[in-house]
Amino acid sequence: MKKFLVVLFILSSVRVFAIDFDHYFENRTLRIDCTHAGNATSDEYFIDELKAEPYWGGTHVNLIDTMAYGVYMVKVFDVATNTLIYSHGYCTLFDEWQATAEAKKTSRSFSETVVMPFPKKNVRVEFYTRNHKGTYDKKFDYVVDVKSYFISPERKLKFPVYDAYISGDPKNCVDIVILPEGYTAQEMDKFKADCQKFVQALFSFDPYTKNKTKFNIRCVLAPSPESGVDIPADNVWKRTMLNSNFYTFDSERYLMTCDNKSIRDMAANAPYDQIYILANSSKYGGGGIYNDYCLSVNSNTAAAKIFIHEFGHGFAGLADEYYDSSTSYNDFYQKDVEPWEPNLTTLVDFGRKWKGMLPAGTPIPTKPDESNPLRLGVFEGGGYVAKGVYRPAYDCLMDSFNGNEFCDVCKKSIQKMIDFYCR
Repeated sequence: MKKFLVVLFILSSVRVFAIDFDHYFENRTLRIDCTHAGNATSDEYFIDELKAEPYWGGTHVNLIDTMAYGVYMVKVFDVATNTLIYSHGYCTLFDEWQATAEAKKTSRSFSETVVMPFPKKNVRVEFYTRNHKGTYDKKFDYVVDVKSYFISPERKLKFPVYDAYISGDPKNCVDIVILPEGYTAQEMDKFKADCQKFVQALFSFDPYTKNKTKFNIRCVLAPSPESGVDIPADNVWKRTMLNSNFYTFDSERYLMTCDNKSIRDMAANAPYDQIYILANSSKYGGGGIYNDYCLSVNSNTAAAKIFIHEFGHGFAGLADEYYDSSTSYNDFYQKDVEPWEPNLTTLVDFGRKWKGMLPAGTPIPTKPDESNPLRLGVFEGGGYVAKGVYRPAYDCLMDSFNGNEFCDVCKKSIQKMIDFYCR
């Protein structure tokens, strides 16, 4: 049985007690859709709608986020007692867009969603954005009347669910829901087969292999009118359920979608912690956003490694460790601030990263050694830049696909997240 704990909530330096799920929540989801708008230097939130969804896939014990990962944070307070009862860090496409050249010239809005177990009593939801100093600024708050008849139970994209791999109760497992993109009704059997390949790929990489009994994987059988996905530069446009496209932010291999509501409406068919979209394409591409969604192609020769790399972003908050490939981002990491991602450092606060894992006498920075790519060190180059940002190994799956393993820092980070959801 899971015990109540006392934890230190590092985001606010306030000591809080573990939350009694059954006292504060129902075992279903409150979904808040909002519009997040701004430009390179500012952002605002606007409430769109609230929905009641039938499943809660998350933990019933670790309801307070103690990791401080993500560009954004949502905190939920019981109104009557002002008790913090839930918090959750995450990222979105909007924060990535803010680092593009376009964001310096214009403003845009993005649809976003936060989910939480459905509160039994009224709550105050607070939205926070991480500033350039690396700390969270409160941007917006909203009081939810849980008895309001404007909280919609409507299910807009209701489809059957295929259980690809089930280990146990959602509250004790990491629950992944796989959504099909660009599979027609005639290709649903292909989608099921691709989901099984997804399961095999996940459990072929450590530390997922040894944690196989801690995952559930469900697949929503939602056909698209046409097969494939959009490739704008090639004038290829397909009618699909989730409206994904290559060339997101004008980066050819970045395959993503801004259709947040369709993603969430489809995902609501199953309990989930993580959303993974499987796109019916052989073109190289994909993307992953921490605690939002991941997307990758089904039939490229590197599909398994693309999947595992993107899931590293979406599930464990791991950063890209490469620095020699073109991206649409400018100054994505501030050199005078320690990145929140566990596998990058600017050496500003290296003590809270992997410093304690280094072998005695390891030089900082560490000289590259191609002959031993997984040896831990502090290697310059990562997070899309060659200088001032450091990665823990010469190469691992968060850098290139030359090898077949995560480095020890990435493995530890993945294990930490699995334990958070399952203990």
